[in-house]
Amino acid sequence: MSPTLQGVLPAIVTPLTADEAFDASSFERLLERVYAAGCDGVYVCGQTGEGLSQPVEMRKRVAEVAVKASPREKLVVVHIGAGRTADAIELACHARRIGAHAVSSLPPEARFNFDEVHAYYAAIAEASDLPVLIYYFPEFSRCVSTLEQIDELCSIPNIVGLKFTDFDLYRLSLISRAGRVIFNGRDEVFAAGMLMGAVGGIGSFYNLVPELFVEVCALSRCGLFVDARRVQDRINDLIRIVLSYPAMPAIKKILDWSGIPCGPCFAPRRVLTGNEETRLRAELEKAGFV
Repeated sequence: MSPTLQGVLPAIVTPLTADEAFDASSFERLLERVYAAGCDGVYVCGQTGEGLSQPVEMRKRVAEVAVKASPREKLVVVHIGAGRTADAIELACHARRIGAHAVSSLPPEARFNFDEVHAYYAAIAEASDLPVLIYYFPEFSRCVSTLEQIDELCSIPNIVGLKFTDFDLYRLSLISRAGRVIFNGRDEVFAAGMLMGAVGGIGSFYNLVPELFVEVCALSRCGLFVDARRVQDRINDLIRIVLSYPAMPAIKKILDWSGIPCGPCFAPRRVLTGNEETRLRAELEKAGFV
């Protein structure tokens, strides 16, 4: 029986070597860490995992390692979004073959209209019998912008819900009340997202402090939202620091310091300068994030 689509799912970082090859050993160590913290699964090759920058064959390899290295009771959701529908379908079929539990996809870029986006998601959903999560992220693409459009996409067979990366939690609540599976995608408001109907969360900062997100989820499920808010505030202390730097290079550097070498991001993303590294480390230590 497949795990239930819920809980704390890090949008897992993809460690790279200096020449931008996949570092499977570090990836396995990162998976081991987030599972030891109590996470319910992982979201592979999303934006945090730099999936859109990876060749299709590398994305397949990352997904294969994620499935192989994950305990049977843990969810593996593979992001299969791509610039070509054919690539997304290929990745969706591959995810099914290797034993992933669900797939997800960002919409195509903003230049496409809603009818084209609908056809894209319908093709993905038809290609694989895995549950599909659409990815509502208006900062990435405005081609999906209304509740009616979200509901129409979620009515496609095999599409069960969405990753909701927005601060409009009233909208999240309305989608939840319609019976859709929703994962909160804004790390800064995870506790509030749970209050308004999310079944869990998917996010970048889960890589750094997975135990805090697990705690927020557990407290929220018990209705202890004052306590959940306290832990959320601690998470946001970290987020405020990291977001004052280029976020992805900073997250990878912090993982490096924690003992899991994650290498650079794909170019053209830059690395942190020496001065930035020094300031970041000092700010983290001052805030109690060792």
